[in-house]
Order: sequence, then structure tokens, then C-alpha cells
Amino acid sequence: MCYPDSTFNDFKEFKEVNGMKTAMLLAALTALFMGLGYVFGGSGGAMIALIVAAGMNLFTFWNADSIVLKMHDAREVDARSAPEFYGLVAELARRAQLPMPRVYLIESANPNAFATGRNPEHAAVAATTGLIDRLTRDEVAAVMAHELGHVKNRDTLTMTMVATIAGAISMIANFGMFFGGHGENRPNPIIAMAAVVMAPFAAMIVQMAISRTREFSADRAGAEISGNPRALASALAKIAGPAQAIPSVASERNPAAAQLYIVPTGVSDLFSTHPATEKRIAALMAMDASQAPAAPAAVRRASALDPLRK
Repeated sequence: MCYPDSTFNDFKEFKEVNGMKTAMLLAALTALFMGLGYVFGGSGGAMIALIVAAGMNLFTFWNADSIVLKMHDAREVDARSAPEFYGLVAELARRAQLPMPRVYLIESANPNAFATGRNPEHAAVAATTGLIDRLTRDEVAAVMAHELGHVKNRDTLTMTMVATIAGAISMIANFGMFFGGHGENRPNPIIAMAAVVMAPFAAMIVQMAISRTREFSADRAGAEISGNPRALASALAKIAGPAQAIPSVASERNPAAAQLYIVPTGVSDLFSTHPATEKRIAALMAMDASQAPAAPAAVRRASALDPLRK
């Protein structure tokens, strides 16, 4: 996948297309959740599933950032405790025309970063010490610009809602066979078994599709904010391997947290919520090439036959 030419109008169109895709996939995930409720509880079950989904998303809307940051034992920093890192994020936020987010550091050798928060006014960005130790300043800036791209695109709320609904689908599928009614109200065993097996898998596919779409969009936004797509490509190349090899305590406790990271950790490419790192790097390098100034034309020497160098 290659990005469109780096212009404001194309970038706006690119975000709109991705927004439509995300809305459609989120609707599909909600429909799947309601369908699972219908299998185990009929029309009443579908309505209950819809109410539960709304309640879970409402709770997530207000509490997602604090939950995620506590899960990672993140430590908030400011201009005095981490002047260089905090100042770097402040400069990027200014370029992106975003409110200054809260800034956090995570003591972890796993090189990663993420953004969270229900909107740009309540956003937070975090990076691990492993990431900062491995990358140059330009590469760290590019990574944090990617995270601010998620904030600008309002991906942080979307992806948290997706993870919430996907988790609820798995929960209903696990317990539906045992609490799906009695006697004549009990669902058809074949349909119920198919729902138990297929619903979580379908939810995972939709979740991956949404997340992969948003990662490409955030890569582009990050390159626009930092003005350095090559640095982001270099950062991805440096951290992709170590992020897989070095355990992340938070994602081991809660695998859904892995979808927040800039690169996946502890999963194969087949089941990753992220696009293949190689494709992301290729797209960024294509963007870098499109921004490079054209080479100057060779100057022809004048001759008796062509004194005007035509």
C-alpha cells in the first residue's frame, strides 16, 4: 500500500475514506454482538446485547485512559522531570495544532509507545524507556508524531471501543452455551456451537481490519506532523524485532493492550492487529520519495552547432 501524494486535500480525502471504513467495520462488529445475543436469547437477547454494548462503551469513553495507563504502571512526566522528551512532544503537538497531551514514561525494556484518551482535549501519550534508549531523537520524534496522529484522527477512542465490544463477544460466546435459555427457549445446538466458534473469530477479523486501517493512517499523519517519514520508517525497522522478542508485562496480562502499541508484541503477523511492518516501511519510504526534490536537469555545454544550449 502506498500513500497518496502529500497534499492537504489528498490527506483529508485519505482520512475520510479510512473514517468511512472504520464506521462500517464498527457497525459490523456491533451487529455481530447483537446477532450473538439473538442466537442465545432471541429478540430480547439482541436488545440486551445492544444495551450492554452501549453501557460498556459509555464506561470506556470516560475511563479508558486511566485504565490503560494504570495497566502499564505509567509515570506522568513534565518539563522538569523529563525536559527533553516533554519538550519534544510539546513541539510536535504545536505542529499538529493539538492541545498539549499528558506525557508518560513506562519503565520497560520492550520498545513501544501508545496514545490513549477519549478526545484530543483529554489525550495522553506514553513511551517505554526501551524505545527511548534504542532510537535517535529524530526517530523518537517520528514515533511520538505517529501517536499524535492517532490522537488527531480520534483513533484512541475508536480502538478502545472496538476492543471492548470484541472482548464482550468472546465473553458471551463462552458463556452463552450454558446460560442460553431452557427447554424450548434453548438455541439450536448446531447454531449455538457455530456461534461459539465463529463469533470470536469474526470479531477478531473485524478488529484487525479496523486497527490495520488506522495504523496506516496514523503513519501518514505522523510523517506529516514530524516532516520526516524516513525517520519513522527507520524507527519501525529498529523496534519491530525487539518488541516481539522482549516480553511486555502489560500485554501478557491483557492481550487487548497490544493493539494500542505502535508495533505488535508477542503475536504472529497472521493474527496481528497491525499491518506487516515491512508494508508500513515501504509506504513511508514511498512517501519520502514523493517529497524529495527533483534532481536538477543536467546543464548542456554550448557548442558551435547549439550556442543557446537547446
